[in-house]
Amino acid sequence: MKLSQKNARILSVLAIVAVLFAAFAPATQTVIRLHADGDVIQIADFGIPTSVVAWVCAVLLVALAVISWVHYRRELKDPKALVPVFGLLFVLQVLTVLYAGKTLTFTALLAGSLALAVPLIFGSLAGVLSERSGVVNIAIEGQLLAGAFVSALVASLTGSIWLGVFAAAIAGALVAWVLAVFAIKYLVDQIIVGVVLNVLVVGLTNFLFSTLMTDLGVYNSPPRFETLPLPLLAQIPVLGPVLFDQTPIVYLMYLAVAAVWVALFKTRWGLRVRAVGEYPKAADTVGIKVFRTRYISVVIGGALAGLGGSFFTLGQVGAFGKEMTNGAGYIALAALIFGRWNPVRAALAALLFGFSENLQFGLAIIGSSVPSEFLLMLPYVLTVVAVAGLVGRVVGPAAAGKPYLKS
Repeated sequence: MKLSQKNARILSVLAIVAVLFAAFAPATQTVIRLHADGDVIQIADFGIPTSVVAWVCAVLLVALAVISWVHYRRELKDPKALVPVFGLLFVLQVLTVLYAGKTLTFTALLAGSLALAVPLIFGSLAGVLSERSGVVNIAIEGQLLAGAFVSALVASLTGSIWLGVFAAAIAGALVAWVLAVFAIKYLVDQIIVGVVLNVLVVGLTNFLFSTLMTDLGVYNSPPRFETLPLPLLAQIPVLGPVLFDQTPIVYLMYLAVAAVWVALFKTRWGLRVRAVGEYPKAADTVGIKVFRTRYISVVIGGALAGLGGSFFTLGQVGAFGKEMTNGAGYIALAALIFGRWNPVRAALAALLFGFSENLQFGLAIIGSSVPSEFLLMLPYVLTVVAVAGLVGRVVGPAAAGKPYLKS
């Protein structure tokens, strides 16, 4: 795959922005903290010269932009590490400048990003499974919201947090099943069905919340997951507390990403799913049951999205609130496109969006001079730039969104 002209232009624009950042970087220090209070291993804080680091990053970014143009002009293969390295350098420069004269608690920033990314990752996995089988899943938002509502309700009534998680998976699977029935059996436009389901779930949960849950009483007081540090792994400096001092549902998310990747790319079932999503007629010809494969993939994906919804109520807030998913399903949809319908890449893209969302909270806490309106729109700007720009021209599964008529 050759580096596109669009990518080269975007990297050039970002390199110019980096030079401007460096030009206005104050001559002060940014303090880096690589531990949080209570960590077993405490690493001493250290300061880095803001202006110097900003200029070094800017020079390197300009060099990478030039390299991208050289590769494009000479029609060379796409250097896979170029865009990720460019992104890391750009983020490093931005963080250094925005936290100038302040303390950047790196572990807290990463931990918050992971927490915000968990439902996005579950939602993106739902989209990967669904679209790999040929069904466009716009209803991820509804599946997340249904999982959040039902998990809070069931866990509150039973007092069992795991029953709440199981009920969330069932709720997400039911929403996905409705999508599958209309899209596969009745051949209704998949985009329209997805949007309608999102609106339906929003209206239904808002009504039930207003009638049952407004006083946070019997129906909206679920237990919350406690953190479960993994022995030894949680003591690893910097990343240990971030990755391995988490709630069980986060560990479940790790397993889900690995399981979906293995299932799609290392099993016969995954091969059938991908065949149905690319060439359903050919798959049908060799004996693969197209309709059943699509139903199973969409419903399993919905169950995963439901699990992601339970994280809002049982892992974060501890109660259900109106429209508490706040568009997470649509960002999850962007993550799977950014990740090119690959579960691991989609999870990494979701982490990037979670990082951008968490950054606004961190900057607000330190009293950054960046306007609050800009901070609020930061995650959505990144979503648009990532999907419309940096991923270049992406093509999903060939049969996604196209109903199959058995001849």
